[in-house]
Amino acid sequence: MLRRDIIVVGASAGGIEAITQVTSALPADFPAAMLVVVHLPPWHESDLARIIDNRSNIPARQASGGEPIEPGNIYVAAPDQHMLVEHDRIQLWRGPRENRSRPAINPLFRSAAVAYGPRVAGVILTGVLDDGSAGLWWVKHFGGAAVVQDPADAQFPDMPHNALKYVTADHVVRLSAMGPLLVCLADGTAAADAQPISTEHPLWKPNG
Repeated sequence: MLRRDIIVVGASAGGIEAITQVTSALPADFPAAMLVVVHLPPWHESDLARIIDNRSNIPARQASGGEPIEPGNIYVAAPDQHMLVEHDRIQLWRGPRENRSRPAINPLFRSAAVAYGPRVAGVILTGVLDDGSAGLWWVKHFGGAAVVQDPADAQFPDMPHNALKYVTADHVVRLSAMGPLLVCLADGTAAADAQPISTEHPLWKPNG
């Protein structure tokens, strides 16, 4: 039984509504840690963690550098900083923008894939352009599960569509099914994954 107890989630336009719909469906005893990146403007404080916390059965907070990653918690990336994971802790890094964003989805997904391998489930939700496609490839390459919102269900379908273009997803579902699916992934009862992908894939680059 393979448990995916590190859930990394990326969204852009339309992401607040999508993420709160997903997290509101998670039970209070959800056995995984969830780390969330939404493209945020850098010039003011974000209320995203508070919004998620108010609508979720498990606590959500804006991530702090150096804090431990623990199951049953939602960690939300802060404005103007990439969120990474290393040695079971969160690291914040004001490195260069990726896909014109900081925080960006790809850095979180890459670092989680390297740190946790098969324990990771990467989730791409609504958004424009293609941030997260390369990161989801890394998740899949290191043995994790790739989950994509059904583009037909997404308010902005570009990010799900591009993820599916480059990655063999294990699960493509509507938001209404996403919460129950993540519970199954976290407790190890989800259906078998799709076939792994090759390192010859065009997104196999050291910098994602």
